[in-house]
Amino acid sequence: MCDLERRRIVALLPDREIATVRAWLAQHPQIAVVSRDRGGGYGEAVTKALPEAVQVADRWHLMENASSAFLDAVRKSMRAVRAVIGAATINPQLLTCAEKLQYEGYLRREEMNAVIARLVDDGVPIKEIVRRTGHSRKLVHQVIRGERTDIFRTRQSSLESHLPVLDEM
Repeated sequence: MCDLERRRIVALLPDREIATVRAWLAQHPQIAVVSRDRGGGYGEAVTKALPEAVQVADRWHLMENASSAFLDAVRKSMRAVRAVIGAATINPQLLTCAEKLQYEGYLRREEMNAVIARLVDDGVPIKEIVRRTGHSRKLVHQVIRGERTDIFRTRQSSLESHLPVLDEM
């Protein structure tokens, strides 16, 4: 337990059990504001031990959550952005050996994502999708939520900025 205003450790609990947290909080009724992560267990402990306390997210968790949301939004929109600017077309002949390996992995992941999406659209239960595909439940959930949409990115060449001049020659 930390006092964030004074930037000091107040107590070191023996475990992360909700009952332990609740008991410690109940012994400190003067606490008015509790900063915690999104874990439901700690919220429950605070609500039961200190029902009048205000629960907030600390600066680190706010930044982490905002950063995660921003990156998720960018990742989900990149396919459309690349399609609009014409960067979605890949010429496998122009890829290096390493990029070809990455591209093949990207194609396999895209194919599996499509298979999972079709199964979901057909109303197949997640447990059955896991069994059929051999992938983890976590991965299937990520595909369903759109958290596994890859974008294949080739490394930009150091000549990239000079290509318009070279093309004119």
